Amino acid sequence: MRTALRWLLALMLLIGTVGGPVATATAGEPGIPDIKDRILAIPGMSLIEEKPVTGYRFLVLNYTQPVDHRHPSRGTFQQRITVLHKSEDRPTVFYTSGYGLSTTPSRREPTQIVDGNQVSMEYRFFTPSRPEPADWSRLDIWQAASDQHRIYRALRTIYSRHWLATGASKGGMTATYYRRFYPHDMAGTVAYVAPNDVVNDEDSAYTRFFRTVGTADCRARLNAVQREALVRRDEIVARYQKYADDNGLTFTTVGSADKAYENVVLDLVWAFWQYHLASECADVPAPSASTDAIYSFVDSVSGFDFYTDQGLEYYTPYYYQAGTELGAPTFATPHLKGLLRYPGIYQPRSYVPRSIPMRFRPDAMRDVDRWVRYHADRMLFVYGQNDPWGAEPFRPGRGTHDAYVMWAPGANHGAVIGALGAADKAKATAEVLQWAGVAPAAVTADPGRAKPLAAYDARLDRRTGAENGTLRP
Repeated sequence: MRTALRWLLALMLLIGTVGGPVATATAGEPGIPDIKDRILAIPGMSLIEEKPVTGYRFLVLNYTQPVDHRHPSRGTFQQRITVLHKSEDRPTVFYTSGYGLSTTPSRREPTQIVDGNQVSMEYRFFTPSRPEPADWSRLDIWQAASDQHRIYRALRTIYSRHWLATGASKGGMTATYYRRFYPHDMAGTVAYVAPNDVVNDEDSAYTRFFRTVGTADCRARLNAVQREALVRRDEIVARYQKYADDNGLTFTTVGSADKAYENVVLDLVWAFWQYHLASECADVPAPSASTDAIYSFVDSVSGFDFYTDQGLEYYTPYYYQAGTELGAPTFATPHLKGLLRYPGIYQPRSYVPRSIPMRFRPDAMRDVDRWVRYHADRMLFVYGQNDPWGAEPFRPGRGTHDAYVMWAPGANHGAVIGALGAADKAKATAEVLQWAGVAPAAVTADPGRAKPLAAYDARLDRRTGAENGTLRP
C-alpha cells in the first residue's frame, strides 16, 4: 500500500508538468476563465495572495515541488513563485535572484524590453521554500534547474509565447545553469554579472583585477584604510562585541567577534568595488582618520551585521552551494601581511553551521563552462567593468551562436543593458526582442533603432546595484 501511494504521489506531481502550447485566449472574455483561476487550476498550484498593480495582475503563489526530482516519490515542499501577468499573447520572462523571493511587484529589465509577463521563482532552500526536514544534499544546481523546468512546463499551458530566462549575480548563474540542463525550454537567456569560477583553487584573475581596477590613488586609499582597520582591531572589536551584545547578535557559526571582524575587513575592498563607483573614492577615509570614521566606513561598506549568526542565516543555502559546487574567490592581500590571525577562515565552510556536511564537487562548474563555451545559443552575458565578480566571466566560444559578452563602462555589480555603450545597448536590446519574437519590423531592418517596448515605470523598474544579488566573496 505504501509503495502504491508513493507512486501515486509521483504521478500527481508529474501531471502538472505535462502539456504543450495552447491556443491564445484572453482572460475575461466571455467563456474564458479569469487568469487567476486558470493558474490555480494547475495541479500543485495554490494562492498565497494577490496584490494590486496598475496594468497587471500580480499573484504570489506556492507550487508543489519534489524534494528530489530524480525520486519524486520521496517527499515534496512548497516553492514560492510570483506571476506578473500582462497578457497571454505576450512573451514571458522567467526571473530568479538565486536567493529568496520579493513579493513586491517589479519588472526586470528584459520584462520591460519585451513588454511581457514575468514569472519569478524563489530558489530552493531559501526560506520559506525549504523542505522540512532539510536534506542539504538535495540542494544543487541540477535540482534547482529542474524546479524551473517544472514551473515552466506547468505555466506554458497558459503562457505559450516565447520565454526568456534572466537573473543577476547568483540569479545570472542560475539562469545559465538552467539553460545548460534544459537548453530547449527558453528562447533566450540574459545573465547579468554572473561569475564563472571554473577552477575553484585558481583565482589569480581576482588578484589581477584588484591590481588594476580604478586608479592607483583609489586602490592605495582602500588598501591603506583596510590595513588600518586591522591595526586598530582590538579597539574596534571591543566596540563590535558591545554592539552585538546590545542587539542580541551572536557569533557561533564564525566563532567569535574577532573572527567575524577579520572577515568583515577582508570584504572591504571587494565590497567597495562591487557596490560603489570610482567617483566615491574621495569618501574613503585616510589611515589617520578617527576610529569613529574608520568604524563607520567599514560598517557602511562591509556591514558589521553580516557575519553574525543572524546575518549569515539567510545566506546559508548560498554558502552551502559555494562550498559544494559554485566555488568562491580568493585574492592576494600582501598589504595585510602580519595582521591576519585566522588563515583559511575566509571561505564558505566558515559560514555554514558545522551540523550541515559539505563536500566540494569540482566537476560542476567545469561542465557548465564547457557547455557555454561550445553550445551556448541565444545567450547574453552583461558585466560591469569595475565589478570584481566579472574577473572570471563566462566566455562563449567556437560553436556558439547568437551568444554575447558585453561590458558596461565604469559599472559595478549593478550593470544592466541600459548601462552599456550606445552600440552594445542597441544590439543587446535588438537581440532580446528577436529572441522574444516581438522585434518590430523597423528593428529587424535596423537593430540600431531598438529600444524597450514598455515605457519606464518608476514603481516597477527601479533597479539598484543591491538588487543585482548579494554574492559575497
